[in-house]
Amino acid sequence: MRLVHAAAAVLNQTPLDWRHNEANIREAIKTARAQGVSLLCLPELCLTGYGCEDAFHSANTHQRAWALLQSLLPETRGMVVSFGLPLLHQNSLFNCAALAVEGKLAGLVAKKFLAGDGIHYEPRWFKPWPSGVRDEWISPTGGTFSIGDLHFDVGGIRMGFEICEDAWVANRPGAALALHGVDIILNPSASHFAFGKLEVRKRFVLEGSRAFGVSYVYANALGNESGRAIYDGGALIATGGKLLAAGPRFSFCDCHLTSAILDVDATRMNQARTASFQPDLEGDTKLRIRVPFGWPQSGVSKQAPSAAAEKTWENSPHLKEEEFLRAEALALFDYLRKSRSCGFVVSLSGGADSAAVSCLVALSLELALKELGETALRAKLSHCRDLPVEFSPRALAQSLLTTAYQATGNSGPVTRAAARAIAETLGAQHFELNVEAIHQGYLRAIETAVGRKLDWQQDDLALQNIQARVRSPGIWMLANLRNALLLSTSNRSEAAVGYATMDGDTSGGLSPIAGIDKAFLRHWLRWLETSGPENLHPIPALAVVNQQAPTAELRPADRHQTDEDDLMPYDVLDAIERAAIRDKCSPLEVFELIRVQFPARVPQQLGLWVERFFKLWCRNQWKRERYAPSFHLDDENLDPKTWCRFPILSGGFEVELAELRERIHPAEESR
Repeated sequence: MRLVHAAAAVLNQTPLDWRHNEANIREAIKTARAQGVSLLCLPELCLTGYGCEDAFHSANTHQRAWALLQSLLPETRGMVVSFGLPLLHQNSLFNCAALAVEGKLAGLVAKKFLAGDGIHYEPRWFKPWPSGVRDEWISPTGGTFSIGDLHFDVGGIRMGFEICEDAWVANRPGAALALHGVDIILNPSASHFAFGKLEVRKRFVLEGSRAFGVSYVYANALGNESGRAIYDGGALIATGGKLLAAGPRFSFCDCHLTSAILDVDATRMNQARTASFQPDLEGDTKLRIRVPFGWPQSGVSKQAPSAAAEKTWENSPHLKEEEFLRAEALALFDYLRKSRSCGFVVSLSGGADSAAVSCLVALSLELALKELGETALRAKLSHCRDLPVEFSPRALAQSLLTTAYQATGNSGPVTRAAARAIAETLGAQHFELNVEAIHQGYLRAIETAVGRKLDWQQDDLALQNIQARVRSPGIWMLANLRNALLLSTSNRSEAAVGYATMDGDTSGGLSPIAGIDKAFLRHWLRWLETSGPENLHPIPALAVVNQQAPTAELRPADRHQTDEDDLMPYDVLDAIERAAIRDKCSPLEVFELIRVQFPARVPQQLGLWVERFFKLWCRNQWKRERYAPSFHLDDENLDPKTWCRFPILSGGFEVELAELRERIHPAEESR
C-alpha cells in the first residue's frame, strides 16, 4: 500500500508584500513538516500575490518572485511542494506552478486556460500555454529548467496540475493527465468568493477525482488580498469521487493547512478496473519529468478533518446570510490592517444601510477575536493606536468604530433614536452632530448669489443634495482625526439608479455593501435581529431600524419621503436590475419578464418603473465610476472597474423605450 500524506494550504497573501508572503509560505511549509506532510500544494501566484494587476508587467515583480523561490527551495528538503509565480519566457509572461522536490526545482507547469471574464483579467498580463508543448527555460540566475504542459514522476508517484481556471473549462487538462496515468492532481487556485460558488468547486474536485481516477488536492487563496475580491479559502482533498477533507472558510489566520492520507494503490486499481480507461501509451515521456524521491511511509493523519464534520454554520439553512456576514467581516478586517488604518468611521443615519455597515464592522472584530484570541489579534492590529487594555468585542468596537448622526432640520427623532440605539448596542463611540447651521449657511449664500429664494417646488434635487453634502466634511474630519477608514454606505440598488448624492453619502474610502442589493440587505438585517449567525448572537436593537420604511430624510417631514416612493419597490427594482444588467435584456424583454414575476402589479405601472430604471441607469454611470471600492459578492456586481462596464455617455435606450411605451400605451404613442 502506497500512502501519501498530502496537504493543501490556504494563504492570506498581499500583492508585492514580499516579506509577508514569504513568512506565510515558510509557516505553511514548517507546519506541514511538523504534521508529517510530504506533499504540499500552495495557492496560485502565492509568491507575488494574485492581484498584482499591471505590476505583473514590471520586470521587478517576476525577478523578485524568482529570487524568493530560490530562497525557499532549501525549505522543501524531504518534501514535495508546489509554488505559484509569474515567469517570463520568450518575451511572454506565464502563470506558473513550480514543483520543488527535495530542495530542488523539478520543473515549471504553465497555466493553459486564463481567467478573462468577470473580475479576472489574466489575458491582459499572461499568455496561455499550448497543450502538449514542452520547452526549456533559462534562469536569469543560471540553470535551465523544463517548462510547459508537464507532468511528473516523483519517486514512482505521478502528479500533474490543473491551475485554477484549468479545472473550470470543459476541456480541462485533467483528462489528458489521467491518460498518462497520473496518480495525483494538484490545483493551486486563487478562486474569489461568490454566493454558492463553493458547491461548484466541490463538484469539479469530486468529479475530477472520480472521472480521472485520481486523488485531487485543491488549495485556494484567503482573505481580502488586494482590495475588492474576497478569497474564502476552503481547501478540498478528494479521492475517487469521495471528499476526504475540507478546510474552513473565511479564516482570520494567515495560513491554514488541510491534509489527508492518499492511497495511491487504491486509485491505480480503480483505474485498472474501469473498462473505459485506455492509457495513452504514445508520447508520454515527452511531457514527463522523472525525479527521484523517497516517499516516507504515512500512517493515519491526525490533522485531516473528516468530510462529515460536525454541524457548523456551513450547514445552516441561512447559508447566504452567513456567507454575507463572514465574507464582509473578513474583507473589512483585512482592509483595515492592510491599509494600516486605525479604525472605521460610519455616518450612522439610523437607516438600514448605515446600520448594516456598523454591524458588519462590530461583528468582524468579534469574529476575529473569537478565532485568533487576544495575543494574535493584538499582533495583527499592532499599527492601531489606542487599542483597549483588555480585549472584548465591546472594547474593540469602542476603540475601532466611530459613528456620527448628523442632523439637519429635516431629520426626525425616530432616526436619531435608532442611530443612538445601534451605536450603544455595538459599543461604538457615537457623536450627534447638528449640521443645520452649515446647511443654512450654504442656502443663504446661494440664494444671495442667484438673487432668489430657493423652494421645494422648483429646486427639490438641489435642496436635497446640499443636506447630504454638508454631512461629508465633518465625517471626513472625524476619520482624519483617528487615521481611520471612512465607510460609504450605498448599496447596489442605489448604485444602479444613482440614488445617492455624489460627494455626500457616497463619501468614503471603501463602500463595503455596494455589491449587495437593498432587498437582500433588509432581509439580512431582519435575520440578524431575530436569529443571528451560528455561534454568535442576534442584535435585537435592529428592530428600531427594521420597523422603518427606508428614507433619505432630506425633504420636510410633511412630505413623508420614502426611498420606494422616490424610486419603486426595492424587490421590483432588483428584479429589473438583474434582467437588464446581469442578463442584458432590452427594456421590452425586461417588462415581459417582470410581468410574470409580479402578476399582481398593474402592467402600466411596471412599464413606467422599467422605463424609469433604464433612464436612471444611463444617466448615472458617472456616479458608479466614482464610487469607492466595493467588495465582490456575486455575479450581479455593478462595479465598472472589475465587472460591469457601460458607457458614461450613451443613447439612453431611446428607441427601445419608445418600443416599450408603444407596447404599454399603443394608442397614445401613435397620436
